[in-house]
Amino acid sequence: MATKTSSHRVGGPFAKLVGIIVALVGLALGGGGLYLASLGGSWYYAIAGILMLVSGVQLVRGRVSGAWLYGVVFIGTLIWAAWESGLNYWRWIPRLDVALILAILVAPVMPSLRGGPSRKAGFSVAGVLCLGLIVAGALAFVPRGYQQFEGVPEVAENSLATDVGDAQPADTPADGDWVAYGRDSAATRYSPLDQLTPDNVGDLEVAWQYRTGDLLDHRWGAETTPLKVGDDVFLCTSRNILISLDADSGEENWRYDPQVSEDAIPYTAACRGVTYYEVPDDRLDDLASGDEGDSQNCRARIISGTLDGRMLEVDAATGEPCADFGDNGQVDIKKNMGETPDGYVSINSAPVVVRDVVVTGHQVLDGQRRYPPSGVIKGFDAVTGELEWAWDAGRPEQSEPLSGDDTYVRGSPNMWTTAAGDSQLGLVYLPMANSAADYWSGSRTPEENEWASSMVALNVETGLPEWHFQTAHKDVWDYDPGSQPTLIDFPTDDGEVPALVMPTKQGEIYVFNRETGELLGGGAEERPVPQGGAEPEERSETQPFSRYATLRQPDINEKDMWGMSPFDQLFCRIQYQQASWKGMYTPPTADQPWIQYTGYNGGSDWGSVSIDPRRGVMIANYNDMPNYNELVPREEADAKGWKPREELDSDGGGAEGAGDPQANTPYAINVNAGWRVPYTGMLCKQPPYGHIRAIELASGDTLWDRPLGTARANGPWGIRSGLPIDIGTPNNGGSVVTAGGLIFIAAATDDLIRAIDIESGDTVWQAPLPAGGQANPMVYEANGRQYLVIVATGHHFMETPSGDYVIAYALPDDA
Repeated sequence: MATKTSSHRVGGPFAKLVGIIVALVGLALGGGGLYLASLGGSWYYAIAGILMLVSGVQLVRGRVSGAWLYGVVFIGTLIWAAWESGLNYWRWIPRLDVALILAILVAPVMPSLRGGPSRKAGFSVAGVLCLGLIVAGALAFVPRGYQQFEGVPEVAENSLATDVGDAQPADTPADGDWVAYGRDSAATRYSPLDQLTPDNVGDLEVAWQYRTGDLLDHRWGAETTPLKVGDDVFLCTSRNILISLDADSGEENWRYDPQVSEDAIPYTAACRGVTYYEVPDDRLDDLASGDEGDSQNCRARIISGTLDGRMLEVDAATGEPCADFGDNGQVDIKKNMGETPDGYVSINSAPVVVRDVVVTGHQVLDGQRRYPPSGVIKGFDAVTGELEWAWDAGRPEQSEPLSGDDTYVRGSPNMWTTAAGDSQLGLVYLPMANSAADYWSGSRTPEENEWASSMVALNVETGLPEWHFQTAHKDVWDYDPGSQPTLIDFPTDDGEVPALVMPTKQGEIYVFNRETGELLGGGAEERPVPQGGAEPEERSETQPFSRYATLRQPDINEKDMWGMSPFDQLFCRIQYQQASWKGMYTPPTADQPWIQYTGYNGGSDWGSVSIDPRRGVMIANYNDMPNYNELVPREEADAKGWKPREELDSDGGGAEGAGDPQANTPYAINVNAGWRVPYTGMLCKQPPYGHIRAIELASGDTLWDRPLGTARANGPWGIRSGLPIDIGTPNNGGSVVTAGGLIFIAAATDDLIRAIDIESGDTVWQAPLPAGGQANPMVYEANGRQYLVIVATGHHFMETPSGDYVIAYALPDDA
């Protein structure tokens, strides 16, 4: 008697293997999904996982129901993905990639319909699904996230460039020069050069390249923007070696090494820039004469801070220390700060000179102690180095320098970033950071609570404040302003007003009358923010929000969690549900993690913004990443060995905030910067992670916005994918805008420098860098040729390759 073959069975080792794979995927998704559902999250993973598990078991048993059941799961997944994702491409990837691959495997093992060919139909379905997978992969290369709102204003006859006096070359630089960190004293990062345009920028080539020789294998990230004055380029390296190069050839003129020890490196070995200063004619008699009585000795000077807390002045012509400044060319800013362990007091930004007073702040090593050295701001005579005044936010009504054994208030707010100055008004504008122990506020004084995380306008004659505005009340999110402010004339209904533009890490952009502190552009408002947390009595009921412009994106939710697969996304969804997240300014909590968004890296950070004063357009690149933070009780932190750096055998390593002890407070802090999946390294929030935006200055309206950075050097498990997918990466460093209609920027983690057309936001040229480009570029002219220069040293925090390159691009000589 013939054996009857069941049409309800499928067989063979391939079917069993597919069944095992489907069952294992279902087991993982089902188990994690049940836990997610118990936390109040989506039920999809639990339901789909259980059905996949049953499907896989049936396939192993050779049952056709397993294949049909998986078909139901796949169709359900499509419906769910469409419901959660809409037309957002990035949301589809983790919801559908594994489901689609499994569907391709399952389709061939489906039995034939009664009377049909054995597996032809199944292979046909698999072929269609494969085609779908190919199309989905190809769609990753299609640019998305580009938004055009309004046309960019045409070049106007009247410029919004402002008057800050003409005491120094940086106040009114020559068109071909770049005389200050932000090109000019107003910090516009705008060059009036127009040789390079969107039409010819594609012909740029490397004109010269210089290697500084200052390479580091840890905590690298020089963040340097050189200066160009006359025929010379001036820059500093990670360990504060000062270098002069020929602007046309890149050949070294001189170098001066202040012998900074690696022990002095704080979080990053950064030297963002140096300061160019010319001694005024009426101060020439103060100069120390050379061996032959040359009164021009040290007439032009390069001023630089060091990582070990010194300020240097060297002759711009020779690199020799200026003997009349302090002690043979240097002053120690650490005087009257008390105990200052290595790395705790570091100058990593260019000082600013206003009315012959050189003003410097300094970085105080974050996260170590509640009472590290003071954040006192000091003003020195720019010729002699004599200390004129010292303003400490911990005692804001005083500026008389201390003497003897007196010390400035320990743990008071510092200014680690770059200030801006107006010699016409005699004011210096200080973006003041937080008090020490960023994530705990209970022991702060009333003075600290008033002056921390603020813009402070200081009178350089008295060293006392004229006005200030606080950007975060009782800051426990490390929201210290990192951007250098920009000075412009701001258009109002009553005419142009001398103004100051201030971006923040929160993504807010404020505009002030820089003389009075009055808010312009619609001002700001205090809005209610979430309450509670570890110290509820300390939380401010409201926080300031700008009415002028913001870079902030909408609040995240569980649907925004991401990854390369549903496993990544499930992990991130679970973490999301486990954390406290009530919106912007969610308070730190002691009994569960909390989400901080925007993260401590911005919004806008030290790269700041660039402004085209002729078009009236601001260019702002910014980050769009949350942090996932935990307050760790002191006993637990001690058990983990989280101690202040000077008590460790090494410098601790790791990202800022990742296991910082915050000694003398009840809690240490652990920050997952960028919030990642531990086994792939991918970020938990969906792309993009970084943007660049054009804003109309007069109105604050967005003209265009686009992702900044590709996946070229980014991938799971730290793999450099090499793929030009316009994903929008994290970025550190700012832009330059030129009269030729171009924006030059590196900053992103794809190790590219690019030119963007200011009219459209489109990339019109890009070039790979030999190391990460986490620095602001600069533009200058020498012998009739326009140059673009970037210092490419990489950055440990951004995980870009280390280097020591200074690279200049120009059109070919015969162009």
